[in-house]
Amino acid sequence: MQLIYPSTLKEIRFNLYTIIAYLKFLVKSTNEHGVHSPFVFDFVTKGLYQKNIRILAGKPLVSWTIEQARLSQYIDDVIVSTESEEISEICQEYGAKVPFLRPKELAQDDTDMIDVIQHVLKSLQNQNQYYDILVLLQPTSPLRLSIDIDKSIDMFSSRNVKAIVSVCEADHRDYWRNTLPEDGCMKGFIKKGDVDTHRQQIPMYYRFNGALYVADFEYLDNQKGFFGEMTYSYIMPQIRSVDIDTEFDFAFAEFLLQENRLK
Repeated sequence: MQLIYPSTLKEIRFNLYTIIAYLKFLVKSTNEHGVHSPFVFDFVTKGLYQKNIRILAGKPLVSWTIEQARLSQYIDDVIVSTESEEISEICQEYGAKVPFLRPKELAQDDTDMIDVIQHVLKSLQNQNQYYDILVLLQPTSPLRLSIDIDKSIDMFSSRNVKAIVSVCEADHRDYWRNTLPEDGCMKGFIKKGDVDTHRQQIPMYYRFNGALYVADFEYLDNQKGFFGEMTYSYIMPQIRSVDIDTEFDFAFAEFLLQENRLK
């Protein structure tokens, strides 16, 4: 019989912590639910109703990101892109600027992020506002801290790169994942030889966490996105990489904030 086991004490501790945190959250949860850079929110995803202004640990979800952005030692202006008057008012209450509303056609579920960014940049230029780099922080990543923002900008400035995208360690290695046929048969689910490979010999896998994007404007325009040969990663802790898309994500993020588990 082949045993599958965590490779390091760190991974064992994290897995145990995740299980304990999840159990605690189940018990507690209820149904209450010098770089000049613009900072742009992207209000596109709508998996949960009015997710971006839903109360998370006592404050609107979006406020957590605005507050950390304002704590950054580098960000000059916190600019929010939204089509909603209600969201605009809430963001301004927490110190963000909303100099214009986004057109409805750029606020759909299938709207491309680069189209939203280009609209923001052109609108700012029309108001004679020009910036050196873009720092994009999505409100669905409320656990990202100002230290993450500043470290990613430091990396961008010191390493002569064109873009930074945040990632974190993947929860599982790729060989543990596969598709399934309709009958659920697991024949071939794990490739031959993978099971016999010791976990210590398998390289670490990383995943996008959606928390941080930093880019040079020209590079962003040329690539039509953040990814290219001059894009590098900023590795964040898993504990600050919760991306809210489901009720579980929301409740788990709230638990972590209430328990002050982010550092």
